[in-house]
Amino acid sequence: MNSRFPSGMPPEFAEATRLTGAGKLAEATALIQRMLNGGGAAPSAPADPASTVIDVEPVRLDGGQAKPAPGPSAKFAGRLHPRSGPLPGLGETLRGLAARGMPAGFDIGGGFPRPAADPLPDGASFETKSHAGPAGTRDYKLYVPASRTGRPMPLVVMLHGCTQSPDDFAAGTRMNAAAEELGFLVAYPAQPSSANAQRCWNWFKPEDQGRDRGEPSLIAGITRQVMRDHPVDPERVYVAGLSAGGATAAILGAAYPDLYAAIGVHSGLPSGAARDLPSAFAAMRQGAPGTGTAGGGGAVPTIVFHGDRDGTVHPGNGDAVAAQALAHPAARKAGLRATVERGQTPGGRAFSRTVHADPSGSALCEQWSIAGAGHAWAGGSPSGSYTDPAGPDATREMLRFFLSHRNDRAGAA
Repeated sequence: MNSRFPSGMPPEFAEATRLTGAGKLAEATALIQRMLNGGGAAPSAPADPASTVIDVEPVRLDGGQAKPAPGPSAKFAGRLHPRSGPLPGLGETLRGLAARGMPAGFDIGGGFPRPAADPLPDGASFETKSHAGPAGTRDYKLYVPASRTGRPMPLVVMLHGCTQSPDDFAAGTRMNAAAEELGFLVAYPAQPSSANAQRCWNWFKPEDQGRDRGEPSLIAGITRQVMRDHPVDPERVYVAGLSAGGATAAILGAAYPDLYAAIGVHSGLPSGAARDLPSAFAAMRQGAPGTGTAGGGGAVPTIVFHGDRDGTVHPGNGDAVAAQALAHPAARKAGLRATVERGQTPGGRAFSRTVHADPSGSALCEQWSIAGAGHAWAGGSPSGSYTDPAGPDATREMLRFFLSHRNDRAGAA
């Protein structure tokens, strides 16, 4: 096996490979992270000239037209593009190891500094809360905008990817800035390392794939707790996520159609795509169809974003999420028609947008495929990890889609 490694490979990497083969994933991950963050014996090396560095201005959410994003600069302030690596020749080998044993969203970008997040507006709050239920306890952060009026507001639940945190995800998506502008609440459930070593939501475990059990019950419990504690419009509650968070958002949409009016899946997988860790990595590598999830109910409107160069979660999974939404009996009866739009963002990313709408014009499914994009939140800010500021503004487009849908099933169960 070692004959396949690049010359000069540090001995710690061979040890990480041995740990992975022995099933000791947490130990292997920790060792590689130490290497990438300067704690191991890996020698420093110049940046790979073929690497694409994301270091551009974020798409603003403070109104007006999005400004064109300048090209990469010499000063690094973001994450390495998912197709690049921290050392010449090491990135592809690490991705091979990730395919064998590391969870979705494992960050090979290293601990590079990022710009500070936007300051909190006067009168707004972004506080840590906690929810306890039969399946355990989860902390979450809740953004309450200064622009609140006391009238019932929409609620958006945001599920971070592996290795991320609520603060990181909020900074990268700039969802709080959008909440301030448009007037809605944002909840960010936090997955602790005690539940998953890399803080991934466990979308591949059967016990975390159904209604009223496991992690879905905790996230639904957080959603309901926010609805009890704040003036929330029960017909305008939405959930979105990135990577493992996107896969979990798909599960929540299938399991709780009475709670969520629409879902957003960014670089994720369909619900039921895997039943254990081996099938999870198979789905991540090559894509997988989803299966039905306990809970049933009506079709939940779904918006999907996926980069066609995603080397962590195969782009075919984005197609599978859309196909799952369209396979629902209610969707088949709706007489949906598909329209395709192609365009290019000011930042330079070409995209295709496919909308499946009923005769009244209401879209049940909207799918964005982004040319040249990797495993990153489109249009995000370099203040957070896993963002591609050059892409279309996924945050704003998701909100447009979400707020066009109300849930007539709210409170039915």
